[in-house]
Amino acid sequence: MRRLLATIGSAALLAGCAAPVVTTPSTPITPADLPAGTVAASPSAGAPAAVPAALRFTGRTLDGASFDAATMAGRPTILWFWAPWCATCASEAQSIADLADEYRGQLGILGIAGLGTNKAMHEFVSDLNVGAVPHLDDQAGAIWKKFKITQQSTYVFLDRSGRVVKTGYLDDLQLTAEVKTLVA
Repeated sequence: MRRLLATIGSAALLAGCAAPVVTTPSTPITPADLPAGTVAASPSAGAPAAVPAALRFTGRTLDGASFDAATMAGRPTILWFWAPWCATCASEAQSIADLADEYRGQLGILGIAGLGTNKAMHEFVSDLNVGAVPHLDDQAGAIWKKFKITQQSTYVFLDRSGRVVKTGYLDDLQLTAEVKTLVA
């Protein structure tokens, strides 16, 4: 398995980081456990949002806490698939941090890290100041497989109903334009 991951990582590194397209059951963390602005608001006061199929997965944060993606239901969401050694991913980190700040309360953003160690994932988040966004450690690739992600850096955009509306790599300008459309 390690040899396969090393081969895949080497091939991805040689091919570049840009990507075209495309769980472990656990006790979910509560909205209070997430950084401010990352939890989905209910569509109406007191009524929980319906959980679409795309958000029916769980994982572990980089710190080992359980995370249930259902907490993001009811708002537009970006799933950002990244790897800690990916230069393209590193260049996108500032845009992700800026979008999380600008659209707090309107947009859910979830980083899903793979193809690296937990230590390297922590360093990436810390060094690039994207800690305000929750990140999952998906070394096993379960969430990457669910969304048919084959390379990083890939975004999956979900509308308010949880329907996948776009998947793939976007540069900073394209990402910003897509977010504006998504939250409109």
